[in-house]
Amino acid sequence: MASRLKAGLNQVMLDQEMVVEQVVTAVLARGHVLLEGLPGLGKTELCKALARLLALPFRRIQFTPDLLPGDITGTYVLEGEARRDFVFREGPLFASLVLADEINRSSPKTQSALLEAMQERSVTVLGQTRPLPDPFFVLATQNPIELEGTYPLPEAQLDRFLFRILVPPVGAKTLRTLLTTRVRGAPPAQEPVLDAEGLSRLFAAVDRVHLPGPVADFIGRLVEASDPRQPSAPEPVRRFVRFGASPRAALALAAAGRARALLEGRPNVGFDDVVAAAPAALNHRLVLAYEASLEKVSAPDVVRELLKATPEVPRG
Repeated sequence: MASRLKAGLNQVMLDQEMVVEQVVTAVLARGHVLLEGLPGLGKTELCKALARLLALPFRRIQFTPDLLPGDITGTYVLEGEARRDFVFREGPLFASLVLADEINRSSPKTQSALLEAMQERSVTVLGQTRPLPDPFFVLATQNPIELEGTYPLPEAQLDRFLFRILVPPVGAKTLRTLLTTRVRGAPPAQEPVLDAEGLSRLFAAVDRVHLPGPVADFIGRLVEASDPRQPSAPEPVRRFVRFGASPRAALALAAAGRARALLEGRPNVGFDDVVAAAPAALNHRLVLAYEASLEKVSAPDVVRELLKATPEVPRG
């Protein structure tokens, strides 16, 4: 079933197999995804295709500078004629798959309205908490922060995303295929490949994947070494990182490792699964120091050095 999901997404995102692999891994790990890249690379179409293939209730929120928190969580409105009462009207967050399009174009106040939804899977308005649908995913797209009219996402919100996936530009060969096979760029029509019951079975299968002790130890040492204050931190981390990854990063690596092992048809999480998931799980959780911008060192660069410096088995 997961292979059919990947095949369907590959029909939408041409020649972006790595991006599709990471998105499917994040879905099976029941995590939220932040897609970052220039406009026009198909990030929005990928999210819409995922909703179609999974047959999940889908809502899209176009984030703009004037968007208010109540516009996405919902609010109370006055209804009735003889007796007028305040009735809660659900916002677009009340869907199983929510596309937060260009999330960094709205103010931090509105971005923060997603924090409870992403972590607790619930929304609180005027002191009353309402659960969100199950399953619940946020897929957000983000333009590079250098573009005009964008706001950086708070670190606390970034930490709620399981993966930050960098969507690379496409080449001339991919553009030629796009121009010759799609009228006005419209993606092919697709039928659902999974229903809610099938998705629940996949989630249960992911939970049954075994995480061996040595692999769990590797995850712990990897996250610990991302903190420049720890003795195990390698020189690039001590030099370019101000704050390392949180314990939520370790949980993300374990969940992503289980999902990737299932996709590979294995009953146990291997070291390779953690190494494959680490760039997308860690690159948005490292707060870089000013020296990194001076020397043009990015978070993915630091993660690569971190993986090189952290052995899978402790050196005796």
